[in-house]
Amino acid sequence: MKPFFRIRLVKRSIISLMQIIGLILFILYICVPLSFRFMPAFQRHLVFLPYLRWPVGVDFGDPSSEGLNGARNLYLETDADVKVGVWHVLPESLIDVKFETAEEALGVGNPIILYLHGNSGSRAGSHRIELYKILQSLNYHVITMDYRGYADSTLTYMSEDGAVTDATAVYDYIKKYSKDSMIVVWGHSLGTGVASRTVRQLCDDKRSPNRLILESPFNNLRDEIRNHPLSYIFRPIPAFDWFFTEPLVANNLAFDSDKHIARIDCPILILHAQDDAVIPIILAKKLYKEALNSRPAGWPPVQFIEFHQDFGYAHKYICRAPELPSIIHEYIDSGLDSRKSGSQLIV
Repeated sequence: MKPFFRIRLVKRSIISLMQIIGLILFILYICVPLSFRFMPAFQRHLVFLPYLRWPVGVDFGDPSSEGLNGARNLYLETDADVKVGVWHVLPESLIDVKFETAEEALGVGNPIILYLHGNSGSRAGSHRIELYKILQSLNYHVITMDYRGYADSTLTYMSEDGAVTDATAVYDYIKKYSKDSMIVVWGHSLGTGVASRTVRQLCDDKRSPNRLILESPFNNLRDEIRNHPLSYIFRPIPAFDWFFTEPLVANNLAFDSDKHIARIDCPILILHAQDDAVIPIILAKKLYKEALNSRPAGWPPVQFIEFHQDFGYAHKYICRAPELPSIIHEYIDSGLDSRKSGSQLIV
């Protein structure tokens, strides 16, 4: 090949490469920010990630196919034309007990965990099932649900209000049949935002659960977006907040846990891993500090347990901590109401 043609080929390659880079930069720094700012549906899908449906091929009607013994599937109507898929996992000691109705088991006296999962996936996520099995072995009921828009629940408009409405309706179902059984609301990741607002509203209505557990929580969704690793490439944009955080409140995606926690009058336990890159532990500590500073001194305690980064639990695998069963057993079955707030532990 003659030198002249080589030079032309190199120039064309450079021009093509620059065009590709320019297109990528245009999409990243023009299209994505403008879409997030002016397209609420785009915001909702990025916050909830309902289209990331793993594992695939789940038979929600048969929880045993996912390795859960003593579990049943049901659907609850939570709103007009909205039904959510729910699994009820029985305590280990009740698996072989015959009840006239499935709901009768809720009134036997075992503690009941209402589990509110984070974004993406479904109630059949592998790390979620790991946790259900631990709670089942501790002889707790687990009621776990998929919010509207997820899995086999009604596919419809998703919002903070919608998720809280779904969670409240499932709580009401539990309350109806639980008699005097202890009810614990457990939220993970985005589910901590759902749990915080749901429990705050229940407390306002004098219907507080007995315990609240917040696993890998943020203080509010605006700070979470500012600190999320995927937002790193957008942070140099001068109008970052105008594009990415200011629209959240207007579009019903605030998840202001730091505001709600001030009005939660039941005991609170916060769990977080030091190596959580999705929700940095600093956000959980901000939430913890807000709880300590804003709740009346005479209210039940708020406690914080962080898991050392050397264990590698990150965002989803605190369920694998050997200490977790004893931590949860002590928190649920012991008289924590008498303890003082401000207890902080590293394991």
